[in-house]
Amino acid sequence: MPERIAVLAYSGGLDTSCCLKLLEERYGYKVVTLCVDVGQPEEEIKECEEKARRYGVYDHYTLDAKEEFVKEYIFRAIRANAMYEGYPLSTALARPLIATKLVQLAEELGAEAVAHGCTGKGNDQFRFEAIIRAKAPHLRIIAPIRDLNLTRREEIEYAKKHGIEIPSESKKYSIDENLWGRSIEGGPLEDPAFEPPEEIYSWTRNPKECTEEEYVEIEFEKGIPVRINGREMDPVELIRECNRIGGRNGIGRIDIIEDRIIGLKSRENYECPGAVMLITTHKALEQLVLTREELKFKEIVDATYGDLVYRGLWHEPLREGLDGFIEKTQERVCGKVTLKLYGGSLWVVGRESPYALYSKDLVSFEEKEMDQREITGMVKYYGLQAALYQSIKRRLQ
Repeated sequence: MPERIAVLAYSGGLDTSCCLKLLEERYGYKVVTLCVDVGQPEEEIKECEEKARRYGVYDHYTLDAKEEFVKEYIFRAIRANAMYEGYPLSTALARPLIATKLVQLAEELGAEAVAHGCTGKGNDQFRFEAIIRAKAPHLRIIAPIRDLNLTRREEIEYAKKHGIEIPSESKKYSIDENLWGRSIEGGPLEDPAFEPPEEIYSWTRNPKECTEEEYVEIEFEKGIPVRINGREMDPVELIRECNRIGGRNGIGRIDIIEDRIIGLKSRENYECPGAVMLITTHKALEQLVLTREELKFKEIVDATYGDLVYRGLWHEPLREGLDGFIEKTQERVCGKVTLKLYGGSLWVVGRESPYALYSKDLVSFEEKEMDQREITGMVKYYGLQAALYQSIKRRLQ
């Protein structure tokens, strides 16, 4: 009789470590763990495999997906200025890639099931399972923490009985990290009136300590960042360099009340220095090269795109259609943008492009290339319908 295998998306944390044992004990599976590297700290990747082996996993895989994450997900998000309620979707953006790799490994191994450590209150259960069902409807999906309705306290008790490491007081926050950003939640942060302590931040310097200005020039080709301060970089290194530059200037700290997919409001804290810098510069370049009508419509497209990503609908055909429109607009999004960084804030202070629709000669008060007298007729009939409405309103009063 062949082995019954379940492939578990594994982070090495309390939730997924409990899942590993629960899948063996309660569900009768041999467990294969998968860690998808989308830019987590190297020590976390190593620790993940060490824990899986220590807890008696059937087998463990680590897949390096950083370059794919940047090229196929982050770059698309930059071109779409993808945000949700004020944050650049760092966690949400990685989930469809991880779910896809989970399915691919399960099919390669002939597994019967896939599993994740999500609770029933968060967003990731939707993001994982929507992709899994779309790509492999034959696979059984198991979410032990949710399906067994376990509380955090019950998880800790289960972990103690099975020799699973319990997070220390220093790990009182739930942290998710990838190349595009870092999320921090839980513990005292669940109180929306509680001021986040400095200890929660890892990527960004305290803005009070950022007392010197720094200028950075970012160059784009067809909406994709390719150079920083004139130096061409590979995609992964470029994102990391933006995180370093933004981080040392205190850029990208975000503290919001977020509307989760199921309707719960949650307090979320993020560090996204590179994402904030790149989306800010990208939008500034679009303002220089796109027409007013393109910008108006693209604002709607961008908001829809961000919403689809947040809700785990990466596989939605509308997202693919929006990518088609965005790609057309990005043909002219080429050029350089200069930022000034200081004290946790950033300003666009310069932009240039061969496709710029800005004309100094036309807009300058000192030039006569545009004859001002020719505009008189246009001004006379501007707002005609509104003027007619006011006239009728006065007549009928």
